[in-house]
Amino acid sequence: MGEHQPEERTDSSRRRFLKLGLAAGAGAAAIGGGALGYLTTRGRDTGDAARPDVGSPPDDAVPPEFAEAGDGTRQSPWFREAVDGTLECTLCPHRCRIEPGRRGICRVRMNRDGVGHTLVYGTPALVQIDPVERKPYFHVTPGRRALSISTAGCPLKCSFCEVWDMALVDPEEVQTYDLPPQRIVEHARANEVHAISYAFGEPVAYYEYVHDTAKLAKEAGMMNLVHTSGYIAEEPLAALVDKLDAVNLDVKSIDPEFYRRRCGGELRVVQDTARRLKRSGVHIEVTNLVIPTLNDDESSIRGLAQWIVDELGPDTPLHLARFYPLYQLRNLPPTPVSTLENARAVARDAGVRFVYIARVDGHEAEDTYCPSCGEVVIDRLGFVVEEMRLEDGRCPRCGTSIPGRWV
Repeated sequence: MGEHQPEERTDSSRRRFLKLGLAAGAGAAAIGGGALGYLTTRGRDTGDAARPDVGSPPDDAVPPEFAEAGDGTRQSPWFREAVDGTLECTLCPHRCRIEPGRRGICRVRMNRDGVGHTLVYGTPALVQIDPVERKPYFHVTPGRRALSISTAGCPLKCSFCEVWDMALVDPEEVQTYDLPPQRIVEHARANEVHAISYAFGEPVAYYEYVHDTAKLAKEAGMMNLVHTSGYIAEEPLAALVDKLDAVNLDVKSIDPEFYRRRCGGELRVVQDTARRLKRSGVHIEVTNLVIPTLNDDESSIRGLAQWIVDELGPDTPLHLARFYPLYQLRNLPPTPVSTLENARAVARDAGVRFVYIARVDGHEAEDTYCPSCGEVVIDRLGFVVEEMRLEDGRCPRCGTSIPGRWV
């Protein structure tokens, strides 16, 4: 059994009722939106009725012009010659052996006449500005905004991918912007955001772009936030991590077979990445998409929570995200709220101190509670911080330090 969790202090059921009422209209619209920032697919019908994490971009995120020239090609150092004349990509543990003219599993890394290239450098398919809560980060500068970028490509093939029409297609299938790293940083400055977020798609796929942008952003005094599946080799991660401020790690399941069957990858790789990130001192949050019948049983949730406590620490925020039917799993229903609430109780019982329910606007589990006295220290409604009550990172009621990056 995990350590005792204090009861959360809310203003009874009235407070939750009011939040649910306020969220009903706006939340339904956000969940039902089918647009992905400024992503435009070419000649393909996405057909997704709901895409919960992304939606129409905010009014102040004015897009640059679409790129009219250039294909994002740039030589990459993360290749080496293999004994059979092919190139071996060393960026992720797949170690793709790529013949001339062919691409790796991620679709965006290519052998061009014996030289390894990335095909998505400086050509994002998504550019948008929104709250850091949307990444999601609940313990990093609450209420502030970040500029998010993403390209095509991913080393995994998740059957439940929420951005499959960007991540799981060739880069030629999406429209892009001509935005090299320096222009990204300039765009962030012009819009007065404090951080650049590499999110929505998989940052490992556009590693070189992330690396160079993050370097410039750090020099400009901005934060770098990454949301990733963690499917990356040790050496490239080591070359990047000193430029990062926070990482939200997608852990799809604690079951190795789930990763093989549903994602085309290995759980141990993600766990290794998590340990390396922990050793680096970067702030870590974890997201788990709770999918009905596939990874929502109590033993799976408990196993995940126990791993978080043992490997990352009990103060690591855990976001339990609601699944909505799309891509290859449209036959499944949305995750019942009761399932998410039960999963949260299991994770808290296992010792995780900060467990959130994501994509259920107005739920009390969007708020941050002091693990000592149960006081609400950050009050949220969806992606909006309604009240920030922390005082120098501490609970105003009992003085307990709440871990995170608050400034």
